[in-house]
Amino acid sequence: MKRGFLPKGVTENSDDITFFWNATWLWALAVGVLTWGLMFWCLARYRAKKGDNTLPPQMQYNVPLEILYTVVPVFMVAVLFGKTVELEEKLLDTSQKPDVTVNVVGKQWSWDFNYIEARTYDSGVQAELTGKPGVEETLPTMYLPVNKRVEFVLTSRDVIHSFWVPQFLQKLDMVPGRVNRFQVTPTETGTFTGKCAELCGAYHSEMLFQVKVVPQAEYDRQMATFRDRGQTGFLSNSLNRSGIEQGQQQYLPPGVRESDVREEEGN
Repeated sequence: MKRGFLPKGVTENSDDITFFWNATWLWALAVGVLTWGLMFWCLARYRAKKGDNTLPPQMQYNVPLEILYTVVPVFMVAVLFGKTVELEEKLLDTSQKPDVTVNVVGKQWSWDFNYIEARTYDSGVQAELTGKPGVEETLPTMYLPVNKRVEFVLTSRDVIHSFWVPQFLQKLDMVPGRVNRFQVTPTETGTFTGKCAELCGAYHSEMLFQVKVVPQAEYDRQMATFRDRGQTGFLSNSLNRSGIEQGQQQYLPPGVRESDVREEEGN
């Protein structure tokens, strides 16, 4: 209940998001209780009494009440809008230098991950939801070091997808031709489920992945494992159905703009 039915957040922004979520619901509940109270008070106070067939005085308007019912909602909406923009700017702030950068690429119906600093990558395939145990082990898995600032650079190979890890309490669309970014700092180790949150075709429900937040040493070992498998360089965004729009290239990390894996390996 303290989280307002949100999942337990595992990033440094989780407390701010949870507080804002709970605050908006409490304010909405307060407005609802006041409105319902006034409605029931009017029903009880001004109900027709037995034997009284005289209409009460009819009023066309009440200027003080009309001003009150106009000014207060406008003020409330303005405050809510301002706080929303304030939190949104904080969540989408990418001015700090990240410790780790991951180019997350959505595709029908799986995920590719380019680890920029480690100069390696991993490519996923569509999940097969058989209903039997062990499906989690077949899902694409993204690795992140705990307590390190991570920047996600989001692109799409085909249609609009949405990158969502529920316990990060944030999600952002992946739009063909465009580059979207946000940063998080995971504060707890563990394995967390991720999914596409935008209807993207017939097998949208099977576009799943996992995020493993691990100590730095384990993260480094996993990056070395990818390189030992020959997964060096980056999977290129030139594999997309539509190219990255002009003006958006600057937001892509160096090396993943138009070059493919073979070109990276040759550098």
